[in-house]
Amino acid sequence: MKRELFVIIFGLFFVFQGAYSATPQKWTLESFDDYIKGKFEGITVSSEGNLTLSPVEEELNTPPEEFYLSILVTSGKMVYLGTGHKGSVYRIGPGGEPELYFKAPEMDVYCLALGPDGSLYAGTSPNGKIYKITEKGKGNEFFNPHEKYIWDLMFTDEGSLLAAVGEDGGIYEVSPNGEGVKVFDAKENHILCMKRISEESFVAGSGGTGLLYKVSKEKKASVLFESPYEEVRSIALDDEGHIFIGSGGKVKKGAGSDLPSALFNQATDVSITVSPSQAGTQKIITSDGDQPSALYKIEMDGKVKQVWKSEKDMIYSLCWDDSKKRIIFGTGKRGRLYTLNKDEEISLLFQKDSEQVYTLFPFEKEIYTLSNNPSEASVIQPEQRYNGEYTSRVYDAKLMSSWGNIEWRGDLPSGTVIQLQTRTGNSSQPSSTWSNWSPPYKKENGEQILNPDARYLQFKILFKTNSGNVSPSVQKVNIFFMQHNKAPSVEKINILPPNTVFIEPPSGDEQIWGLDSGAIEAEKSKKSLAGAKKVERKGYQTFIWQAADPNNDTLVYSIYIKKTGDENWRILKDEWKEPIFTFDTLSLPDGEYLVKVKASDILSNPQERRLEHEKTSPSLIIDNSTPSINDFQAVRSGIKLNVRFKVQDEYSRIEKVRFFIRGLGWKIVFPKDGICDSTQEAFDFSVDLPENFDDMITVKAVDEQGNAGVARTSF
Repeated sequence: MKRELFVIIFGLFFVFQGAYSATPQKWTLESFDDYIKGKFEGITVSSEGNLTLSPVEEELNTPPEEFYLSILVTSGKMVYLGTGHKGSVYRIGPGGEPELYFKAPEMDVYCLALGPDGSLYAGTSPNGKIYKITEKGKGNEFFNPHEKYIWDLMFTDEGSLLAAVGEDGGIYEVSPNGEGVKVFDAKENHILCMKRISEESFVAGSGGTGLLYKVSKEKKASVLFESPYEEVRSIALDDEGHIFIGSGGKVKKGAGSDLPSALFNQATDVSITVSPSQAGTQKIITSDGDQPSALYKIEMDGKVKQVWKSEKDMIYSLCWDDSKKRIIFGTGKRGRLYTLNKDEEISLLFQKDSEQVYTLFPFEKEIYTLSNNPSEASVIQPEQRYNGEYTSRVYDAKLMSSWGNIEWRGDLPSGTVIQLQTRTGNSSQPSSTWSNWSPPYKKENGEQILNPDARYLQFKILFKTNSGNVSPSVQKVNIFFMQHNKAPSVEKINILPPNTVFIEPPSGDEQIWGLDSGAIEAEKSKKSLAGAKKVERKGYQTFIWQAADPNNDTLVYSIYIKKTGDENWRILKDEWKEPIFTFDTLSLPDGEYLVKVKASDILSNPQERRLEHEKTSPSLIIDNSTPSINDFQAVRSGIKLNVRFKVQDEYSRIEKVRFFIRGLGWKIVFPKDGICDSTQEAFDFSVDLPENFDDMITVKAVDEQGNAGVARTSF
């Protein structure tokens, strides 16, 4: 076990040594994953890592509300907004002022739908009711399903209204005259969303177990897909019939990271007629926005593929952008809109100031969005905006550093501008203690960073264009820096037991690892750290040490030794590159010694910048002299032999004593005080003689350095 630990420690040492040093280093950004960690203001990043200006986003003139929960756009770009906590429905005409169109008794309007008769239908919560609104200020209760929540509304080709509900969970079909039938009774508490996929069927997503149901025209329901997450919040259909779902929330117990298998033929057939009655109240069910989520693509034959996943961004809404043949999905809690193209490549469309992009509604070539925290309604237009800004994450150089050049690569068409700026500081988050933003850098091939030396750096890129048809772009950013040199440290010196060495594998000649090859005549073998073997070799002393360098510089060592009490150190080896050293103790007189290891980073720095650190070991004993056996007496009395002697060693503790009599073999013996624990021990014992013995006894004493002394006497 100790040998394995030794190999692991030194394997790690050699991995980290030389990984990088106090020489110029650089941060490079050139991929989607590199850029996505920053902040985007009017900037898009493609799947290839290309930064460009994003589409124009026009904010709608909306009333101040705590939450926007639903949106509907009709012909003539008439916009209807359903709000949270005040139960209001607003109408906004093209370029017009918002007007209160309807006020519901309930707190929240989660869904809106336009009926075949031109009336507006609103689903409210809690006390879930559906209202039919025929004109401004005129609306009546259309249907009360005795449910707490109305999550989604959708009209069929036959003119009936489907309502996805909670908290008992299911789907109601409501006739034009307001009579409702529960056509699907789910086991879950909530059916959150619905989407028509053909004239014969639609799909519905649940909350609680994260199931996607397929419901036929005859209202037969089967499970099309089981998500590993608790909720299927939003559904979209592309122009080829693929179903996309946004699923998120907590990962269900027992659900692994692997994509679950699609399920089929779990059919239910339920019809329940509902009569009007009063319902209770309950707090709105929402997600906190920082739970994981994933985007799935589902074929109609049941094949499922996870095309996007995040541990931070919760998918709130999906839609199909037919003008550009892509899926758009809105997330929280960083307010990001992503796109998925036909090749299943993810791009970030842009990032909003609000935390959640709650709802998306495509209309003609525009995408209407509702965002919350803070609440905002806007329209994403096909045109490109004229300016934008990308701000990077904070980069950590690990130590105080000097800054070199910042350079970028991209496209700069006529009439466009790219400018970069930097700021630096010594706290992990920018604050008033940081430097100001630098003057703009404009040269693509690099300019000197003008901020003070520091540990942390952040940069931003400003994009400008004179035309809505042309955008500058950035594909790559390089930032050069060099850490201030810090002294290495020798943290610990371990003295191995005497005569313990490691053999370098592979080595047919068993070359000792750490032994100065210049001091012996041996052929040097190719070194491998794996499988170093610990063995005993008389007369050798090995010590190992742990050393570190804040810059990860390559270290070189000088090794010294001196006798305890001496003033001057004697050099054992200079310019040694390994944290292990073995030497032949026969070259030194017996005694108590100290070892010193000095580490230097000279190999990674100029002479004038080199730094050193040294550490002295605990004391060690060099003892190559054998223990002496004195006053040896062996007196026979019948069949008994009485033996007395003393064992003494100048430097080392007596470790083990044995005696030998022919016919008995070697036998261990303890001193008079019962334990070998000093450099002097006295022995006095009796032994029964065997039948076939000779007249000689041999005593062998071994000290803790492995030196053996032998004495014999006749009796």
